[in-house]
Amino acid sequence: MFEIFKNKSSDKSKNDNYFKHRILKTNIFKDKENGEDSILFGCGCFWGAEKCFWKLPGVITTSVGYSGGKTINPTYNEVCSGYTGHAEVVKVVWNKKIIDISDLLKMFWECHDPTQKDRQGNDCGTQYRSAIFFNDKRQEKTIINSKNAYQYALEKNNFGKIETEIKKINNYFYAEDYHQQYLASYGSRQYCSASPTKIKLRNFEDCNYKLKEEIWENFNWEVDKCVLRSTNEPIT
Repeated sequence: MFEIFKNKSSDKSKNDNYFKHRILKTNIFKDKENGEDSILFGCGCFWGAEKCFWKLPGVITTSVGYSGGKTINPTYNEVCSGYTGHAEVVKVVWNKKIIDISDLLKMFWECHDPTQKDRQGNDCGTQYRSAIFFNDKRQEKTIINSKNAYQYALEKNNFGKIETEIKKINNYFYAEDYHQQYLASYGSRQYCSASPTKIKLRNFEDCNYKLKEEIWENFNWEVDKCVLRSTNEPIT
């Protein structure tokens, strides 16, 4: 089991580490329970990436943080320096009866450009790399199958090699409070660095999509900064 670390600024008191999701009203520190699952996605700047996932039906909670690096409890400034080796990531916890990892992978591949190396859009640096940190072999198999299918679709449209880092989670550090659901916070700078390829992930080996097709009509990757032009509310 990988370790989860709460940033010191998130400790409200000795007995209460509860922090409510700005939109979903759930505990962002909760881990998966029976009938649930979790994963970490890196899609560039975690502000816009988190909003992509919290809008999907069946997602219980999301948070943003740092993973894939070599230091303990890094700060945002330390991660941005590039010396810690961490990526900005979104932790997603979901209800497996409502949404499948296949749906989440569809969002992941389509919401950014996984062929960019250590960058996303105008944001450059290892902290912005494309990454998936998985929990177990079952997740890994589905991830690899989806990657192979998306690579095939990209090549048919003259894109290059997928650069996404895929490895098992070893730790996760919650980012500072002000980063959590940042785009839904009062006075936030509406910013998203993602540069989607506009290529869709179709069916792939062992996929098990549960979301209806009309859910995806809420995301138009042809429109620049699509996620910033949508409301913060979850799709129903």
